[in-house]
Amino acid sequence: MNPRGNPAPLAEARRRHSLDKRARVLTVLATLEKQGKPLTFAAVARAARVSTWLTYASGVREHIEAAQLRQAHSTPPSATASPPSQLSLRTELEIARQEIKELRDERDRLQAALRHQLGQQLDAIHAPDTATRADQLNALNQDFTRRLEEAASENATFRARITALEEDLIAARTSLRRMIRAENTAR
Repeated sequence: MNPRGNPAPLAEARRRHSLDKRARVLTVLATLEKQGKPLTFAAVARAARVSTWLTYASGVREHIEAAQLRQAHSTPPSATASPPSQLSLRTELEIARQEIKELRDERDRLQAALRHQLGQQLDAIHAPDTATRADQLNALNQDFTRRLEEAASENATFRARITALEEDLIAARTSLRRMIRAENTAR
């Protein structure tokens, strides 16, 4: 509200300001259309120095869309235009090369992401198989550990028996030598 408490002058000023902006948009639209420049809502808003929202507002949007249709149905520029210069061709070539490089980089990033995702999916698919295989290997490991302990126990028993038999053999040889000496001396 204004200091005097009467909102009517403020509303009138706001209405005039809005009408001025709309008139400016229509003037700019006509100028851009005559110049043959591309007509987009953003380009018109930029040239008229108004918000893009206003160009989409009812009463303005219809004029822009109609101008776009007229522009689309107008005859294309003549083919007798001068050929592009070497510099412009080189510039376009460099821009195209840069775009190709960016697209290849993006392709490589997407391929890497896809490989990573597929690897995770394969891991998820084979996870139950892996768990089952790990359980089987743990059972085999326990069985081999039990067998190893049994074999070690049998080995210790056999070693004790071998030691006893070796002692018996040594004693038998010693006894046999004594008998042979005793018989040789008795003759």
